[in-house]
Amino acid sequence: MACERNGMSDERIGRALIKQVIEEELKVMPAQDVPPLTPIVKMEVTTEQEQKMVSQLGKMIRVIGDRVRDDKEFQDAIDGVAQGPGSKWDKFKQVADKVFEHGITWERIAVLFYVAGKLAVRMVEARLPQSVREILMWTVDFFKNNLLGWIQEHGGWINSFSELAVASMQHMSSMSSNNYSLVIIFIAGLALGSFITWRLSR
Repeated sequence: MACERNGMSDERIGRALIKQVIEEELKVMPAQDVPPLTPIVKMEVTTEQEQKMVSQLGKMIRVIGDRVRDDKEFQDAIDGVAQGPGSKWDKFKQVADKVFEHGITWERIAVLFYVAGKLAVRMVEARLPQSVREILMWTVDFFKNNLLGWIQEHGGWINSFSELAVASMQHMSSMSSNNYSLVIIFIAGLALGSFITWRLSR
């Protein structure tokens, strides 16, 4: 049973966020190569507050995910799911287990969702578009079975913003000072927006 906080469901937000991240990553692929992702599982958010939260979290996940893009070990693991013999589910589970090998954090949840988006792109590139839906379903199942309880115990998605903002800023520390300032302003805006959304929903 999904826990409701201020009219918002952590499960609905998580499902919608996974779908949004995967769809965002798939935008780089030709539209005719990408299978529709709905209706596979009911993933729609039901309130404007939930939609705003999904949108803001999606932006932060993309910033954090850029670090994974430069991690050769992760890229090799992602490539390994799409290529070679063996169960793709087992390989996906190995990648997910690697993400959380040192425990669950908000940042690692963001990384898993980003990795799912990259896996979906690899599946389309490997001419396995039917596997995109499998990636979506596997990620949702992993989220429900392994992460949702932790999210609820840690105050729900609304409590993820501060840690994700810090992780995003740390990742951007290597950027030029001009870009870094823009990122800080962007993340501060996201955090303020999420706080306002939270206050209005109380």
